[in-house]
Amino acid sequence: MRDRALILSVLIVASCGLGYELISSALASYLLGDSILQFSSVIGCYLFAMGVGSWLSRYVDDGDVLDRFVDLEMLIGLLGGVSAAVLFVVFAWLATPFRTALYVMVFAIGLMVGMEIPLVMRIFNQRRAEFRELVSRVLAFDYLGALVVSLVFPLLLAPHLGLLRTAFLFGMFNTGVALWTAIAFRKELTAPRLKLFRGALVMGVLVAGLAFAGRMTAWAERGIYGDEIVHAESSPFQRLVVTRWQDDLRLYINGNLQFSSRDEHRYHEALVHPGLQALPGARRVLVLGGGDGLAVREVLKSRNVERVTLVDLDPAMTRMFSRSPELVALNRGSLRDPRVHVVNEDAGRWLETSREAFDFIVVDFPDPSSFGIGRLYSVPMFRLIARHLAHNGYVVVQSTSPYYAPRSFWSIEATLREAGLHTWPYHCDVPSFGDWGFVLAGHRADYAPPALSVPTRYLTADTMRDLFVFPKDMPRLAMPPNRLDEQSLVRYFDEDWRRVIR
Repeated sequence: MRDRALILSVLIVASCGLGYELISSALASYLLGDSILQFSSVIGCYLFAMGVGSWLSRYVDDGDVLDRFVDLEMLIGLLGGVSAAVLFVVFAWLATPFRTALYVMVFAIGLMVGMEIPLVMRIFNQRRAEFRELVSRVLAFDYLGALVVSLVFPLLLAPHLGLLRTAFLFGMFNTGVALWTAIAFRKELTAPRLKLFRGALVMGVLVAGLAFAGRMTAWAERGIYGDEIVHAESSPFQRLVVTRWQDDLRLYINGNLQFSSRDEHRYHEALVHPGLQALPGARRVLVLGGGDGLAVREVLKSRNVERVTLVDLDPAMTRMFSRSPELVALNRGSLRDPRVHVVNEDAGRWLETSREAFDFIVVDFPDPSSFGIGRLYSVPMFRLIARHLAHNGYVVVQSTSPYYAPRSFWSIEATLREAGLHTWPYHCDVPSFGDWGFVLAGHRADYAPPALSVPTRYLTADTMRDLFVFPKDMPRLAMPPNRLDEQSLVRYFDEDWRRVIR
């Protein structure tokens, strides 16, 4: 019976081991961006550390294997359980050494996790288990545990508990294995009562951490964002944080600023009206991204618009901007308007299945900071969008900064041209972001800045024309299009903004 329970422990420790790896990778992606780099580097460091741990397990004396296994599970439970909280606090208040802290933490946890399975196998070997049976059972449950957590983590734990609570929960599982082993094998352990006391102490720390994880997250995020946090939510897709300072509301997605209420009108007026005002007969409008409803707010100013379809991946985003009184006031209740149809689905998949055509299309995706987002700016995606664009219509794409990220901007423009569209790039000044760029495109070859027939806070007939004039220090660059198999745009974006930060 004890042997069977010990095999079940293998399933638990394997699940926890992979869980810490996923938590560290996801946290690094949230805080640093570039999910491919973060997951690759964290996984590589973790696997290397596991190899070192497996090798070091040979130095544990045969007579101490069971004692060391119990001690190891307590230590993994404590360190792994607090890992996300420690890293979050380090990033918030001591941003400079974050990468060092990340890899030290990952290596330390991986080192100890790497020792677990060799020690378990030696315990079974001491109990005269047949080697063939031993290897098959231990490794089978090890891999099964990895499968379980790889499914449960993204679907249940991360979106509903958050990373900090999930880490504390895994730590409790590891500590639970230590406590059970100490009880079941108390006659074979040195000082079992002391081990039980230590395990109970560690469990108490982890339970307290689980209970106060929300407060720790709020405290750390105040250090990251500086301003008062009025709403924070983790969805299966992203971390949403809304802050307030005096009359300024700001939305952050995965730590990246999306808008400031003080100047978002500049961005959204420039995004929508140069194209839509040139189409006085536009009836059907598609907005891809833009779950905050701010672009939809500008679209609805045109009285001829009869239907707006908003496609945004995250229901948490559209729900928040449909219910929060402050945010609803900001978008003027645009998502509640009867003319607006909200679809929470991946934009690419929706475009593949829909047969609708639109007079005007707004592409308001986040910046191409990762390969998952970069595919939305690829030639196949723009060709898909072009199939849904009416022959005399226009599509506008937010295209990052032509001043700070010129290669990214002109790569997006080249991608639209590669997709078979005529293009008219333009830009405007948004104080929160600096000079920001857009590309207007269409099947038709003609465009002229239109007169304004809707109320605006920023745009006038003169400023509309000025948007399409680029100064001498922002020249057109000959850039290749962003193809799906290469995704060069993501590399350009990362390199462009790294130069700005330096």
